[in-house]
Amino acid sequence: MDASSILGLVGLVAAFGLLMWMIMKGFNIYLTVFACTLVVALTSQMNVYDAYKVSFMTGFTNFFKNNFLIFLTGTLLAKAMDITGAAKSIARAIIKIMGPKWAFISVPMACAILCYGGVTAFVCSFGVISIALQVWKAADLPRRAIPGALCFGCSTFAMIAPGAVQIHNNVPATELGTTFMAGAVNGFLACAFMLVAGMLYLKFWLDRAKKRGEHFVAKEGDDIGSDDEVLPNPIVALLPLVITIVLVNVKIGDFSFPAEGGVLAGAVSAVLLMHKFVELKKLPLTFADAASTAIVAITNTCAVNGFGGVASAAPIFSVITNGVINIPGLFGLLIGTNIICGICGSASGGLGIAAPILGPAYTNMGISAAAVHRVMALSSSALDSLPHNGYIVTVTNGLCRETHKDSYGLTFMLTVVIPFIGAAIGTVLFQVFPNLP
Repeated sequence: MDASSILGLVGLVAAFGLLMWMIMKGFNIYLTVFACTLVVALTSQMNVYDAYKVSFMTGFTNFFKNNFLIFLTGTLLAKAMDITGAAKSIARAIIKIMGPKWAFISVPMACAILCYGGVTAFVCSFGVISIALQVWKAADLPRRAIPGALCFGCSTFAMIAPGAVQIHNNVPATELGTTFMAGAVNGFLACAFMLVAGMLYLKFWLDRAKKRGEHFVAKEGDDIGSDDEVLPNPIVALLPLVITIVLVNVKIGDFSFPAEGGVLAGAVSAVLLMHKFVELKKLPLTFADAASTAIVAITNTCAVNGFGGVASAAPIFSVITNGVINIPGLFGLLIGTNIICGICGSASGGLGIAAPILGPAYTNMGISAAAVHRVMALSSSALDSLPHNGYIVTVTNGLCRETHKDSYGLTFMLTVVIPFIGAAIGTVLFQVFPNLP
């Protein structure tokens, strides 16, 4: 590695360190990514203007173009579940069935069920946030734990499991010619570890927080309601979510319903089914609030993706990807996929870069395509969730209105540490039992 590559590597590491420090300290997200982009551009000897104008803005605008409608419709669904009282009704039923002590399980599990069925992580979070607030309030749990619970359910075991209708199975399947069920046995065992370990840690964290005297403290804008409030029937309240899942996942011949259309249908059905609980005069204001929330949330995420675009355009990025190919065995694939997804701050974005580079390289070593597929999918869900991840930023700062300082510690354990261990377990299983289906 020559001097310029060493400088580029040092700069990239320094930029990531600065990025995480500034996010954890609560600096404005735009100031943060602009400063870190400058560090990468200067140390990589990139044209600074092109780094911002081309690489940064390409990452920014591509994410906006591809995701704004899902952000908008997802926010509308969350608002509809809120103003109709549907979320409160579902939460009240959960508390009644499971009791306050274990009701917290319902939040990550609800996210996981939606996610495994093909609903994107953003939509899952928008759909479940209002339920989470109600469950947390009824169980008197610290509000700052909600981002961790949502992110754990949406972006770990369910997202990468064999059979999950997610891009994290689609990308390696497309590149390797495998199916979504590739490496099923070892994959399910690794995901089962993530599920159990994550639930136990979440329970441990919540119990410890309550012993320290932490309670649920609502923020301005939380519509919690009163215990004697008249609410819709919980079965009716669930129907909009069921409609969303069905429309997003069911195919009729070659036709598949657009995800944005399915989520919008869920929002509209919530209002229609529970119109008795809605003040119709306030619907225009509700839509305006949803649109404003969606724009703020997505532009914050776009800014982080812009930085990822600059990092992946830096010359050192190709040096890193070429270097990890030389690490022998599946552990090289584990490390390489994690590094690329971490740099991109995105599991799906990282896989999009890693799969065509690393996939063929490892299958050419004689490793089965199914094992390569599953190890890459498992490995995509750990370092991608560092503080600069766009989804983490959206859920923590935008959707939940919490800070990284208050809530990211739990999120880090649930979405980085435990998934990394789970991916390592899966890699070991493929090394020991390479021929399992």
